[in-house]
Amino acid sequence: MTLPLRSLFEPAGQSSIGASVDWLTGTLLGSLAIGLCIIAVAVVGLTMLTGRLSLRDGARVVLGCFILLGAPIIANGFMKAGTDIGTAPSLPMDTMVAAPIRDLPPADYDPYAGASLRDDR
Repeated sequence: MTLPLRSLFEPAGQSSIGASVDWLTGTLLGSLAIGLCIIAVAVVGLTMLTGRLSLRDGARVVLGCFILLGAPIIANGFMKAGTDIGTAPSLPMDTMVAAPIRDLPPADYDPYAGASLRDDR
């Protein structure tokens, strides 16, 4: 029985493409991206305070930062929503029938009842 020989020049873990994708993901979603988003929101805030940028464009930058930093969570939600399509529907919940509400007696005191009447004496 012979063991396969591995080259000393090849990395043991993964391919170079996989490593580059992991590096790119770490860069785009890591501390560098958070720092760039903080700087972008600060610059947008200052330009909005000076009146050079409209509210719509400022909100677009903030929304873009939320989407960029929340991309893994958003993608995970889409993937979970896609897997739940073929599952059986859940059982209906037990419902309780509430007792009917009885009519309230009319209010006797109205402080504004005569306020709209004209008093010609």
